[in-house]
Amino acid sequence: MAAPDLSLLLKRRFAPLFVVQFLGAFNDNLLKFALLFLANFSLYAAEPDKAKLLATIATGLFILPYFLFSALAGQLADAWDKAKLVRIVKTAEVGIMSLALGGFWLQSVPMLLGSLFLMGLHSTIFGPVKFSILPQHLHKNEIMGGTGLIEAGTFLAILGGQLLAGIIPTMTAGFVAIGIALLGFVASLFVPSAPSAAEGLKIERNILKSTWTILKAARHGRMVWFSILGISWFFAVGAILLAEFAPLVSGVLGARQEVATLFLLIFSLSVAFGSLLVNRLLRGQVSARYVPIAALALAGCMIDLWLSTSAYRIVSPGAGIREFVETPGSWRIMADLFGIAFAGGMFIVPLYAILQTHSPVEERSRTIAANNITNAAITVAVVGVVSLMLAGGETVPGIIGVLGFATLMGALISCWVLPDAAFAFGKTRPRPRPGG
Repeated sequence: MAAPDLSLLLKRRFAPLFVVQFLGAFNDNLLKFALLFLANFSLYAAEPDKAKLLATIATGLFILPYFLFSALAGQLADAWDKAKLVRIVKTAEVGIMSLALGGFWLQSVPMLLGSLFLMGLHSTIFGPVKFSILPQHLHKNEIMGGTGLIEAGTFLAILGGQLLAGIIPTMTAGFVAIGIALLGFVASLFVPSAPSAAEGLKIERNILKSTWTILKAARHGRMVWFSILGISWFFAVGAILLAEFAPLVSGVLGARQEVATLFLLIFSLSVAFGSLLVNRLLRGQVSARYVPIAALALAGCMIDLWLSTSAYRIVSPGAGIREFVETPGSWRIMADLFGIAFAGGMFIVPLYAILQTHSPVEERSRTIAANNITNAAITVAVVGVVSLMLAGGETVPGIIGVLGFATLMGALISCWVLPDAAFAFGKTRPRPRPGG
Protein backbone atom coordinates (compact mmCIF):
# COMPACT_ATOMS: atom_id res chain seq x y z
CA MET A 1 0.00 0.00 0.00
CA ALA A 2 1.63 3.26 -1.11
CA ALA A 3 1.06 6.13 1.30
CA PRO A 4 -2.72 5.66 1.81
CA ASP A 5 -2.61 8.37 4.46
CA LEU A 6 -1.63 11.09 1.97
CA SER A 7 -4.12 9.93 -0.65
CA LEU A 8 -6.94 10.60 1.81
CA LEU A 9 -6.27 14.33 1.52
CA LEU A 10 -7.75 14.17 -1.98
CA LYS A 11 -10.96 12.38 -0.98
CA ARG A 12 -14.16 14.11 0.04
CA ARG A 13 -14.90 11.51 2.70
CA PHE A 14 -11.82 12.74 4.62
CA ALA A 15 -10.41 16.03 3.31
CA PRO A 16 -13.22 18.40 4.50
CA LEU A 17 -13.09 16.94 8.02
CA PHE A 18 -9.29 17.30 8.07
CA VAL A 19 -9.59 20.97 7.05
CA VAL A 20 -12.27 21.62 9.69
CA GLN A 21 -10.11 20.02 12.42
CA PHE A 22 -6.94 21.80 11.31
CA LEU A 23 -8.56 25.24 11.22
CA GLY A 24 -10.33 24.70 14.55
CA ALA A 25 -7.11 23.71 16.34
CA PHE A 26 -5.34 26.65 14.72
CA ASN A 27 -7.99 29.07 15.98
CA ASP A 28 -7.94 27.61 19.52
CA ASN A 29 -4.25 28.39 19.84
CA LEU A 30 -4.37 31.71 17.98
CA LEU A 31 -7.00 32.98 20.43
CA LYS A 32 -5.34 31.63 23.56
CA PHE A 33 -1.86 32.89 22.77
CA ALA A 34 -3.05 36.25 21.45
CA LEU A 35 -4.77 36.72 24.81
CA LEU A 36 -1.63 35.69 26.72
CA PHE A 37 0.62 37.97 24.65
CA LEU A 38 -1.80 40.87 25.17
CA ALA A 39 -1.68 40.26 28.92
CA ASN A 40 2.10 39.73 29.19
CA PHE A 41 3.30 42.51 26.90
CA SER A 42 0.55 45.12 27.22
CA LEU A 43 -2.16 44.97 29.87
CA TYR A 44 -0.08 43.46 32.69
CA ALA A 45 3.44 44.20 31.46
CA ALA A 46 4.26 45.83 34.82
CA GLU A 47 2.39 43.18 36.84
CA PRO A 48 3.91 39.77 35.97
CA ASP A 49 2.08 38.02 38.82
CA LYS A 50 -1.26 38.98 37.25
CA ALA A 51 -0.06 37.71 33.87
CA LYS A 52 0.92 34.34 35.38
CA LEU A 53 -2.45 34.10 37.14
CA LEU A 54 -4.25 34.89 33.89
CA ALA A 55 -2.34 32.10 32.11
CA THR A 56 -3.48 29.62 34.76
CA ILE A 57 -7.09 30.85 34.60
CA ALA A 58 -7.08 30.71 30.79
CA THR A 59 -5.84 27.09 30.81
CA GLY A 60 -8.45 26.12 33.40
CA LEU A 61 -11.32 27.79 31.52
CA PHE A 62 -10.39 26.01 28.31
CA ILE A 63 -10.23 22.60 30.02
CA LEU A 64 -13.36 23.08 32.19
CA PRO A 65 -15.87 22.30 29.40
CA TYR A 66 -14.22 18.89 28.90
CA PHE A 67 -15.21 18.00 32.47
CA LEU A 68 -18.69 19.50 32.27
CA PHE A 69 -19.90 18.71 28.76
CA SER A 70 -17.92 15.79 27.27
CA ALA A 71 -20.61 13.31 28.28
CA LEU A 72 -23.28 15.44 26.60
CA ALA A 73 -21.05 15.83 23.53
CA GLY A 74 -20.63 12.06 23.22
CA GLN A 75 -24.37 11.50 23.46
CA LEU A 76 -25.11 14.15 20.82
CA ALA A 77 -22.54 12.68 18.43
CA ASP A 78 -24.05 9.19 18.81
CA ALA A 79 -27.65 10.45 18.53
CA TRP A 80 -27.34 12.96 15.66
CA ASP A 81 -25.92 12.96 12.16
CA LYS A 82 -22.29 13.86 12.83
CA ALA A 83 -21.96 16.01 9.71
CA LYS A 84 -24.90 18.13 10.89
CA LEU A 85 -23.27 18.52 14.30
CA VAL A 86 -19.99 19.61 12.65
CA ARG A 87 -21.83 22.41 10.82
CA ILE A 88 -23.56 23.58 13.99
CA VAL A 89 -20.22 23.72 15.82
CA LYS A 90 -18.53 25.62 12.99
CA THR A 91 -21.40 28.14 12.86
CA ALA A 92 -20.95 28.71 16.58
CA GLU A 93 -17.21 29.26 16.07
CA VAL A 94 -17.89 32.26 13.84
CA GLY A 95 -19.94 33.85 16.63
CA ILE A 96 -17.32 33.03 19.28
CA MET A 97 -14.54 34.63 17.27
CA SER A 98 -16.70 37.72 16.70
CA LEU A 99 -17.01 38.00 20.48
CA ALA A 100 -13.22 37.62 20.76
CA LEU A 101 -12.71 40.42 18.23
CA GLY A 102 -14.83 42.65 20.45
CA GLY A 103 -12.66 41.64 23.40
CA PHE A 104 -9.48 42.58 21.56
CA TRP A 105 -11.03 45.89 20.43
CA LEU A 106 -12.04 46.81 23.99
CA GLN A 107 -9.02 45.05 25.56
CA SER A 108 -11.56 43.32 27.78
CA VAL A 109 -10.07 40.34 29.61
CA PRO A 110 -13.51 39.04 30.75
CA MET A 111 -14.78 39.00 27.13
CA LEU A 112 -11.64 37.22 25.94
CA LEU A 113 -11.79 34.67 28.76
CA GLY A 114 -15.47 34.09 27.92
CA SER A 115 -14.49 33.51 24.29
CA LEU A 116 -11.81 31.05 25.38
CA PHE A 117 -14.31 29.13 27.51
CA LEU A 118 -16.70 28.96 24.56
CA MET A 119 -13.90 27.71 22.29
CA GLY A 120 -13.21 25.04 24.89
CA LEU A 121 -16.90 24.12 24.68
CA HIS A 122 -16.63 24.16 20.86
CA SER A 123 -13.70 21.73 21.02
CA THR A 124 -15.50 19.57 23.59
CA ILE A 125 -18.52 19.12 21.29
CA PHE A 126 -16.35 18.54 18.24
CA GLY A 127 -13.94 16.11 19.98
CA PRO A 128 -16.09 12.94 19.87
CA VAL A 129 -17.17 13.72 16.30
CA LYS A 130 -13.75 14.02 14.67
CA PHE A 131 -12.69 10.47 15.57
CA SER A 132 -16.03 8.62 15.69
CA ILE A 133 -16.87 9.80 12.18
CA LEU A 134 -13.73 8.25 10.65
CA PRO A 135 -14.87 4.60 10.81
CA GLN A 136 -18.10 5.66 9.02
CA HIS A 137 -16.24 7.31 6.13
CA LEU A 138 -13.02 5.31 5.88
CA HIS A 139 -12.25 1.69 5.09
CA LYS A 140 -10.71 -0.39 7.88
CA ASN A 141 -7.26 -0.26 6.31
CA GLU A 142 -7.51 3.56 6.08
CA ILE A 143 -8.33 4.31 9.72
CA MET A 144 -4.69 4.28 10.87
CA GLY A 145 -3.71 6.64 8.05
CA GLY A 146 -6.64 8.95 8.68
CA THR A 147 -5.97 9.05 12.41
CA GLY A 148 -2.29 9.76 11.78
CA LEU A 149 -3.15 12.65 9.47
CA ILE A 150 -5.60 14.13 11.99
CA GLU A 151 -2.96 13.97 14.74
CA ALA A 152 -0.19 15.34 12.53
CA GLY A 153 -2.41 18.14 11.28
CA THR A 154 -3.50 19.01 14.81
CA PHE A 155 0.05 19.48 16.08
CA LEU A 156 1.01 21.53 13.03
CA ALA A 157 -2.10 23.67 13.56
CA ILE A 158 -1.18 24.18 17.22
CA LEU A 159 2.28 25.28 16.13
CA GLY A 160 0.91 27.62 13.47
CA GLY A 161 -1.62 29.24 15.79
CA GLN A 162 0.96 29.86 18.50
CA LEU A 163 3.54 31.27 16.07
CA LEU A 164 1.06 33.56 14.31
CA ALA A 165 -0.21 34.92 17.63
CA GLY A 166 3.34 36.04 18.42
CA ILE A 167 3.96 37.98 15.21
CA ILE A 168 0.70 39.85 14.47
CA PRO A 169 -1.15 42.53 16.51
CA THR A 170 -4.00 41.29 18.68
CA MET A 171 -6.67 43.13 16.66
CA THR A 172 -5.34 41.55 13.50
CA ALA A 173 -5.47 38.18 15.26
CA GLY A 174 -9.17 38.78 15.94
CA PHE A 175 -9.93 39.45 12.27
CA VAL A 176 -7.81 36.46 11.16
CA ALA A 177 -9.66 34.21 13.64
CA ILE A 178 -13.03 35.22 12.17
CA GLY A 179 -11.74 34.53 8.65
CA ILE A 180 -10.44 31.10 9.68
CA ALA A 181 -13.76 30.32 11.38
CA LEU A 182 -15.62 31.21 8.17
CA LEU A 183 -13.31 28.96 6.14
CA GLY A 184 -13.95 26.17 8.64
CA PHE A 185 -17.71 26.62 8.22
CA VAL A 186 -17.40 26.45 4.41
CA ALA A 187 -15.33 23.26 4.70
CA SER A 188 -17.94 21.74 7.03
CA LEU A 189 -20.56 22.01 4.27
CA PHE A 190 -18.62 19.38 2.30
CA VAL A 191 -18.41 16.79 5.11
CA PRO A 192 -20.50 13.79 3.94
CA SER A 193 -23.45 12.67 6.01
CA ALA A 194 -22.69 10.32 8.92
CA PRO A 195 -26.05 9.10 10.24
CA SER A 196 -26.60 8.07 13.83
CA ALA A 197 -25.90 4.45 14.75
CA ALA A 198 -27.99 4.82 17.91
CA GLU A 199 -31.32 6.21 16.76
CA GLY A 200 -33.70 6.97 19.58
CA LEU A 201 -30.87 7.48 22.08
CA LYS A 202 -32.20 9.40 25.06
CA ILE A 203 -29.97 12.31 26.03
CA GLU A 204 -29.12 12.30 29.75
CA ARG A 205 -28.96 15.95 30.84
CA ASN A 206 -27.66 15.26 34.36
CA ILE A 207 -23.96 16.08 33.94
CA LEU A 208 -22.66 13.98 36.84
CA LYS A 209 -24.83 10.96 36.06
CA SER A 210 -24.04 10.98 32.33
CA THR A 211 -20.31 11.43 32.98
CA TRP A 212 -20.20 8.50 35.39
CA THR A 213 -22.25 6.30 33.02
CA ILE A 214 -19.93 7.01 30.10
CA LEU A 215 -16.76 6.39 32.11
CA LYS A 216 -18.19 3.14 33.48
CA ALA A 217 -19.16 1.92 29.99
CA ALA A 218 -15.70 2.70 28.61
CA ARG A 219 -14.09 0.37 31.17
CA HIS A 220 -15.97 -2.65 29.82
CA GLY A 221 -13.34 -3.21 27.14
CA ARG A 222 -9.80 -3.68 28.43
CA MET A 223 -8.13 -2.67 25.16
CA VAL A 224 -10.28 0.45 25.02
CA TRP A 225 -9.64 1.41 28.65
CA PHE A 226 -5.87 0.93 28.43
CA SER A 227 -5.87 2.97 25.22
CA ILE A 228 -7.69 5.78 27.05
CA LEU A 229 -5.17 5.70 29.89
CA GLY A 230 -2.22 5.73 27.47
CA ILE A 231 -3.62 8.62 25.44
CA SER A 232 -4.38 10.59 28.61
CA TRP A 233 -0.89 10.11 30.02
CA PHE A 234 0.73 11.26 26.78
CA PHE A 235 -1.35 14.42 26.64
CA ALA A 236 -0.66 15.17 30.31
CA VAL A 237 3.10 14.77 29.76
CA GLY A 238 2.90 16.81 26.54
CA ALA A 239 1.03 19.61 28.30
CA ILE A 240 3.70 19.80 31.01
CA LEU A 241 6.58 19.79 28.52
CA LEU A 242 5.04 22.53 26.38
CA ALA A 243 4.25 24.63 29.44
CA GLU A 244 7.83 24.26 30.74
CA PHE A 245 9.60 25.15 27.48
CA ALA A 246 9.71 28.86 28.39
CA PRO A 247 11.13 28.45 31.93
CA LEU A 248 13.47 25.70 30.72
CA VAL A 249 14.89 27.97 28.02
CA SER A 250 15.02 31.21 30.01
CA GLY A 251 16.16 29.74 33.31
CA VAL A 252 18.07 26.50 32.85
CA LEU A 253 19.50 27.17 29.39
CA GLY A 254 19.83 30.96 29.72
CA ALA A 255 18.52 31.56 26.19
CA ARG A 256 15.98 33.86 24.56
CA GLN A 257 12.35 33.26 23.57
CA GLU A 258 13.29 32.31 20.02
CA VAL A 259 14.95 29.14 21.35
CA ALA A 260 11.65 28.17 23.01
CA THR A 261 10.00 28.70 19.61
CA LEU A 262 12.63 26.39 18.08
CA PHE A 263 11.79 23.75 20.69
CA LEU A 264 8.09 24.07 19.86
CA LEU A 265 8.88 23.70 16.15
CA ILE A 266 10.96 20.55 16.76
CA PHE A 267 8.29 19.07 19.00
CA SER A 268 5.34 19.72 16.66
CA LEU A 269 7.05 18.52 13.48
CA SER A 270 8.41 15.41 15.19
CA VAL A 271 4.99 14.39 16.53
CA ALA A 272 3.60 14.83 13.03
CA PHE A 273 6.43 12.73 11.55
CA GLY A 274 5.94 9.92 14.05
CA SER A 275 2.16 9.99 13.53
CA LEU A 276 2.55 9.49 9.78
CA LEU A 277 5.38 6.95 9.91
CA VAL A 278 3.62 4.50 12.23
CA ASN A 279 0.88 4.02 9.64
CA ARG A 280 3.48 3.23 6.97
CA LEU A 281 5.13 0.69 9.25
CA LEU A 282 1.81 -1.00 10.05
CA ARG A 283 0.63 -0.80 6.41
CA GLY A 284 -2.73 0.55 7.50
CA GLN A 285 -3.46 -2.25 9.97
CA VAL A 286 -5.00 -1.21 13.31
CA SER A 287 -2.47 -2.69 15.70
CA ALA A 288 -0.59 -1.67 18.85
CA ARG A 289 2.51 -3.59 17.79
CA TYR A 290 4.76 -0.53 18.08
CA VAL A 291 3.17 0.90 21.23
CA PRO A 292 5.53 -0.76 23.78
CA ILE A 293 8.74 0.22 21.97
CA ALA A 294 7.38 3.75 21.44
CA ALA A 295 6.51 4.02 25.15
CA LEU A 296 9.98 2.86 26.16
CA ALA A 297 11.60 5.28 23.72
CA LEU A 298 9.40 8.10 25.05
CA ALA A 299 10.50 7.35 28.61
CA GLY A 300 14.17 6.95 27.66
CA CYS A 301 14.31 10.27 25.81
CA MET A 302 12.61 12.08 28.70
CA ILE A 303 15.11 10.64 31.17
CA ASP A 304 17.98 11.64 28.88
CA LEU A 305 16.48 15.15 28.53
CA TRP A 306 16.65 15.41 32.32
CA LEU A 307 20.31 14.38 32.21
CA SER A 308 21.21 16.58 29.23
CA THR A 309 19.56 19.73 30.60
CA SER A 310 21.03 19.12 34.06
CA ALA A 311 24.51 18.86 32.57
CA TYR A 312 24.13 21.90 30.30
CA ARG A 313 26.41 24.83 31.04
CA ILE A 314 25.50 28.33 29.88
CA VAL A 315 28.23 29.77 27.66
CA SER A 316 26.40 32.76 26.13
CA PRO A 317 23.79 34.29 28.48
CA GLY A 318 20.74 35.45 26.52
CA ALA A 319 21.68 33.21 23.59
CA GLY A 320 19.69 33.26 20.40
CA ILE A 321 19.22 30.18 18.22
CA ARG A 322 22.67 30.47 16.61
CA GLU A 323 24.50 30.84 19.91
CA PHE A 324 22.48 28.05 21.48
CA VAL A 325 23.15 25.47 18.75
CA GLU A 326 26.88 26.31 18.95
CA THR A 327 26.94 25.58 22.70
CA PRO A 328 28.16 22.09 23.75
CA GLY A 329 25.24 19.87 24.75
CA SER A 330 22.58 21.72 22.75
CA TRP A 331 22.30 19.10 20.00
CA ARG A 332 21.76 16.37 22.58
CA ILE A 333 18.90 18.37 24.07
CA MET A 334 17.32 18.89 20.64
CA ALA A 335 17.75 15.19 19.83
CA ASP A 336 15.96 14.31 23.08
CA LEU A 337 13.08 16.64 22.15
CA PHE A 338 12.88 15.05 18.71
CA GLY A 339 12.88 11.56 20.24
CA ILE A 340 10.16 12.41 22.79
CA ALA A 341 7.84 13.87 20.18
CA PHE A 342 8.57 11.27 17.48
CA ALA A 343 7.96 8.41 19.92
CA GLY A 344 4.83 10.19 21.12
CA GLY A 345 3.41 10.25 17.59
CA MET A 346 4.22 6.54 17.15
CA PHE A 347 2.56 5.88 20.52
CA ILE A 348 -0.63 7.93 20.25
CA VAL A 349 -1.94 7.13 16.76
CA PRO A 350 -2.38 3.34 17.20
CA LEU A 351 -4.13 3.94 20.53
CA TYR A 352 -6.59 6.35 18.92
CA ALA A 353 -7.21 3.85 16.11
CA ILE A 354 -7.89 1.09 18.68
CA LEU A 355 -10.25 3.42 20.51
CA GLN A 356 -12.25 3.94 17.31
CA THR A 357 -12.35 0.35 16.07
CA HIS A 358 -12.76 -1.53 19.37
CA SER A 359 -15.64 0.61 20.66
CA PRO A 360 -19.22 -0.57 20.00
CA VAL A 361 -20.51 1.30 16.94
CA GLU A 362 -23.55 2.65 18.76
CA GLU A 363 -21.38 3.90 21.67
CA ARG A 364 -18.29 5.06 19.78
CA SER A 365 -18.76 8.80 20.30
CA ARG A 366 -19.53 8.34 23.99
CA THR A 367 -16.40 6.22 24.38
CA ILE A 368 -14.30 8.97 22.79
CA ALA A 369 -16.05 11.43 25.13
CA ALA A 370 -14.92 9.24 28.05
CA ASN A 371 -11.39 9.54 26.67
CA ASN A 372 -11.68 13.33 26.65
CA ILE A 373 -12.94 13.39 30.25
CA THR A 374 -10.09 11.14 31.36
CA ASN A 375 -7.57 13.26 29.41
CA ALA A 376 -8.72 16.39 31.23
CA ALA A 377 -8.78 14.72 34.66
CA ILE A 378 -5.30 13.19 34.38
CA THR A 379 -3.85 16.39 32.92
CA VAL A 380 -5.24 18.47 35.78
CA ALA A 381 -3.97 15.94 38.33
CA VAL A 382 -0.46 15.88 36.83
CA VAL A 383 -0.38 19.67 36.57
CA GLY A 384 -1.38 19.85 40.24
CA VAL A 385 1.43 17.51 41.31
CA VAL A 386 3.98 19.34 39.17
CA SER A 387 2.84 22.69 40.59
CA LEU A 388 3.41 21.40 44.12
CA MET A 389 6.86 20.09 43.15
CA LEU A 390 7.82 23.44 41.61
CA ALA A 391 6.51 25.28 44.68
CA GLY A 392 8.70 22.97 46.78
CA GLY A 393 11.80 24.02 44.87
CA GLU A 394 12.12 21.24 42.28
CA THR A 395 13.85 22.25 39.04
CA VAL A 396 12.37 21.92 35.55
CA PRO A 397 14.91 19.20 34.59
CA GLY A 398 13.96 17.38 37.80
CA ILE A 399 10.26 17.51 36.81
CA ILE A 400 11.12 16.07 33.39
CA GLY A 401 13.11 13.27 35.02
CA VAL A 402 10.24 12.34 37.36
CA LEU A 403 7.82 12.24 34.43
CA GLY A 404 10.31 10.14 32.47
CA PHE A 405 10.62 7.50 35.20
CA ALA A 406 6.82 7.49 35.68
CA THR A 407 6.43 6.92 31.93
CA LEU A 408 8.97 4.10 32.09
CA MET A 409 6.97 2.40 34.86
CA GLY A 410 3.79 2.76 32.83
CA ALA A 411 5.48 1.33 29.73
CA LEU A 412 6.77 -1.71 31.62
CA ILE A 413 3.38 -2.32 33.26
CA SER A 414 1.58 -2.09 29.90
CA CYS A 415 3.95 -4.67 28.40
CA TRP A 416 2.97 -7.06 31.21
CA VAL A 417 -0.76 -6.37 31.46
CA LEU A 418 -1.87 -5.98 27.83
CA PRO A 419 -2.52 -8.97 25.56
CA ASP A 420 0.59 -10.43 23.94
CA ALA A 421 -1.09 -10.86 20.57
CA ALA A 422 -1.73 -7.14 20.28
CA PHE A 423 1.30 -5.73 22.06
CA ALA A 424 4.16 -8.06 21.14
CA PHE A 425 6.63 -6.04 19.10
CA GLY A 426 7.83 -7.86 16.02
CA LYS A 427 6.03 -11.14 16.70
CA THR A 428 3.65 -11.01 13.77
CA ARG A 429 3.44 -9.34 10.43
CA PRO A 430 0.41 -7.29 9.34
CA ARG A 431 -1.97 -9.36 7.30
CA PRO A 432 -3.04 -7.82 4.01
CA ARG A 433 -6.74 -7.12 3.89
CA PRO A 434 -8.82 -8.05 0.86
CA GLY A 435 -8.64 -5.22 -1.60
CA GLY A 436 -6.08 -3.38 0.54
